[in-house]
Amino acid sequence: MVQNSSVHIVAPEMAIEFFKGIMPFDSLDDATLDRLARNCRVDFYPQGTRLLTTGETDITHLYLIQRGGVKAFIEDELGEETLKDFRGVGAYIGALGIIRGTPANLNIETVEDTFCFLLPKEIFLELVEQHPSFAHYYLKSFSEKVVSTAYNQLRRHKVSKRSGDDLYLFSVHVGELVKKLHTISSKASIQQAASSMTRNCVGSLLVYEPDDRENIVGIITDTDFRRKVVAKGLDYDLPVSEIMSGPVERVLSQSLCFDALLQMMSASIHHLAVERRGRIIGVVTSHDIMLIQGHSPYYLFKEIRGQHEAEGLYALAKKIPDVIRGLIKEGAKAGNITQMIAILNDHILERLLTLLEEELGPPPVAYCWLFLGSEGRREQTFKTDQDNAILYADPANSEEKKAAEVYFREFSEKAIDHLVNCGYPLCPGEIMATNPRWCQPLAVWKDYFSRWIDSPDPGELLNATIFFDFRSGYGDSNLAQSLRSHLNEKATKKDVFLFHLARQCVSIRIPLSFFKNFIVNKDGEHKNRLDIKHQGLTPFVNFARILALKHGISETNTLARLKELLASELISHEMWSTATDAYELQMQQRLIHQLRQIEEGKQPDNHINPEELSDLERRMLKEAFAVIERLYTFLDQMYPVP
Repeated sequence: MVQNSSVHIVAPEMAIEFFKGIMPFDSLDDATLDRLARNCRVDFYPQGTRLLTTGETDITHLYLIQRGGVKAFIEDELGEETLKDFRGVGAYIGALGIIRGTPANLNIETVEDTFCFLLPKEIFLELVEQHPSFAHYYLKSFSEKVVSTAYNQLRRHKVSKRSGDDLYLFSVHVGELVKKLHTISSKASIQQAASSMTRNCVGSLLVYEPDDRENIVGIITDTDFRRKVVAKGLDYDLPVSEIMSGPVERVLSQSLCFDALLQMMSASIHHLAVERRGRIIGVVTSHDIMLIQGHSPYYLFKEIRGQHEAEGLYALAKKIPDVIRGLIKEGAKAGNITQMIAILNDHILERLLTLLEEELGPPPVAYCWLFLGSEGRREQTFKTDQDNAILYADPANSEEKKAAEVYFREFSEKAIDHLVNCGYPLCPGEIMATNPRWCQPLAVWKDYFSRWIDSPDPGELLNATIFFDFRSGYGDSNLAQSLRSHLNEKATKKDVFLFHLARQCVSIRIPLSFFKNFIVNKDGEHKNRLDIKHQGLTPFVNFARILALKHGISETNTLARLKELLASELISHEMWSTATDAYELQMQQRLIHQLRQIEEGKQPDNHINPEELSDLERRMLKEAFAVIERLYTFLDQMYPVP
């Protein structure tokens, strides 16, 4: 049924009472409420009335439901309804379209006889301009209700199905895998522990203090018996406290299996104690999670760690896209996916460099392999060039200096060659450990950063930003921490340096025209496409980096930086929420675009054709790009042009 309403004039007192009962109108003063009441009307819409149609209806009023209810939805090519959202008394309709100046972004239809207050859009826009809390309220609400649905549609329509991808990482909670709790006193003997594990057919026991069974202080596993008892010939009468590991890593029972898996892989452990309401209720193992899956990231993790030859890592590294494809299909958000890619890549490197040390012998000085750029931020996708460096301890004398140069030259050449064979392309700009400039002692690295910060040259700084996101990949992490402390101490005091970074950030053109149409390449290899990495994601990365450097935040991941900025009240909750959602949405688009290219036998890139997206995807992408304008405004206010 098309819109067919009957208009009712309402007494101002009745309207004021209604407005005072709903957010965010309840925060307005009496004079403003009186003006609203005299400029609104009430309309009646019978059940089944279509109020708004996606992409067609020009929104002239904000609808506020006084009685009844509506459903909000979109329709796919086959007419199937998705994005159902039922709204009742006090809910709004049309705010986003009015704020953005666009037609309706959803179909709206009444599900019962419905009365709505109608507020003219001009008055609503005045409220938004005069009361910032209004814009915050509606944009935050939009973000929470719609962004997750966009992820669902991306996965539903863009990822092809394969048999055997029956994953449950994002639907099963850890608590669902826990069986009976098995414990033992720390004073019990090793023999008693072995008997208990055999009798109960379990591979681990949680260890408690004799006078407090609730106080779990450690864990013993089959591995402990092999490595600490049998291999070392320990007396079986010794207490289990001699071989237990502690404290025990814990995970909350309501955590998803994916979170538990990440925790195990990050810490290189196989068991986690499961906690519910402050009490340990059991243990979950990597084996438990693998049993509920057909193709688990943990299988690949175990294969990587079990390799004894560098060449054996080549094929394993190339399995990572298959694992990531499964995570996308299962429901992982971009932050989950890039974190898993980073963990698997980290373990490839760790195993590779461990084998190289065995081949070449120990290094003459302590060192740290640095990840730079997207690797340093743990934001790799399917297209990831090598960006790395070597930081080593300052040599004690000239002989040690020469020995370090010779060792790390051969070490880096072999490492980079192996990484290429693993499928990680060379960096076109030669920002790799094989470049002598990027294989230096700590003192030299400190000088690099001091020069970039103290005397910032805009041209050089543009190329140097990749180094500000470094993190320790392997080796002595204390060296990386020392360099990070030096960087933070210098950067927080240099507004001129941060000013140049801010100017570079806002110079990236947002790929939207004045009329909110996509700006794409007009010709060339990527005609009718836009670079979602450079034009869409990089502004968020730059924004988070600038504020992290300004406030001495050591975290390098973009989402984690934004979270720390929020926790320190350096950005508003609304800015954090919209920036996080916009960033993750674009990263999701980028990952799915690259995955489709891989499945079609193409080299993955970052160039997306907006015309190949669904209507919802295009709208969400425009919303994400629009957030960049707000980040630029924030930086302009912080670092204005003189």
